Amino acid sequence: MTQTNAQTESYILFELAGTTYALKSQEVKHMELVEQITPVPNAPPFVEGVVFSRGQVIPAINLRVRFGFPRQEYTTRSRLIVVDAGQRSVGFIVDSAREFRNLPADSIQPPNESIAGLSGKYLRGIAIVSERLILLLDIKEVLTFADNEEEKLAVMSSQHA
Repeated sequence: MTQTNAQTESYILFELAGTTYALKSQEVKHMELVEQITPVPNAPPFVEGVVFSRGQVIPAINLRVRFGFPRQEYTTRSRLIVVDAGQRSVGFIVDSAREFRNLPADSIQPPNESIAGLSGKYLRGIAIVSERLILLLDIKEVLTFADNEEEKLAVMSSQHA
């Protein structure tokens, strides 16, 4: 099979706790450096606060904490990836992000049931490209929280819209 015949989709790759993850490019509005984050009282532990980005106040979710990894100081490589989450924008804080890649559909496999159960169903699939493992995220699942956390996030998103 030739690569030219394989369907491909564009992804933005990012690093988190030594692992490569990917989001569909069409789901990402923009990326920027992690700068001023304003803490919000009573926010879920993985919500660092809100940021002012391109004229909008948006919640900033620390994906390290969301996925159960230890917190880490932000560096010059840390990025805020702003995604479209239905009718609101949300920022994901990641360790680094600077790679765009087209992934052939035949390189993507569904996550194994045992992995999907452990990961909180955040995974849409797993791609293997040149012996490199890339975990494809499902934004909808990443943004599915306990009811009270969902309400708090919605309030943070709409207060300054």
